[in-house]
Amino acid sequence: MTLKRLYVAFIIDIKTRRAHLLGITQHPTAAWVVQVARGLASDLKDGGHRFTHLIRDRDTKFDTAFDAVFASIGIKILLTAPQAPRMNTFAERWIGSVRRECTDRILITGERHLRHVLDVYIAHHNTGRSHQGNGMHLHAPDDKPNTIPFPARIDTIRRQQRLGGLLNEYRPAA
Repeated sequence: MTLKRLYVAFIIDIKTRRAHLLGITQHPTAAWVVQVARGLASDLKDGGHRFTHLIRDRDTKFDTAFDAVFASIGIKILLTAPQAPRMNTFAERWIGSVRRECTDRILITGERHLRHVLDVYIAHHNTGRSHQGNGMHLHAPDDKPNTIPFPARIDTIRRQQRLGGLLNEYRPAA
């Protein structure tokens, strides 16, 4: 096993706070980024989802071909200001959460393992975790309201562990 740096492409829908994994690679290139953009654009078109804007940083890998993919489906590209990390706070916060809650606590052995870990984490992030961004609601707008009133008896709550106990989700007992 050798130490390798892996790069992850992801997108966050700011309205619902849902994250989506787009790709993982050891060597990100402009061609790889354009391919990821094409895949996302195709998924958005097929799924009926409509973003109006895409905020991205000024990395040189995002060239005119990347912007053209989104322009072709009517999405406007917004660039972050140079050296302004607060302009991309949603992405920075998500990266911090992934690192604190998951990847800093587990030894990732390769791309395939990282994909599995991130798939589980994203499923937990999108459904098993509270989001207070939309009018201070406990869950994202599309989630089912399965709140547990407190104080609750211990036999009315079930815990589901994910990633060997790194993540815990609590549900009402059936």
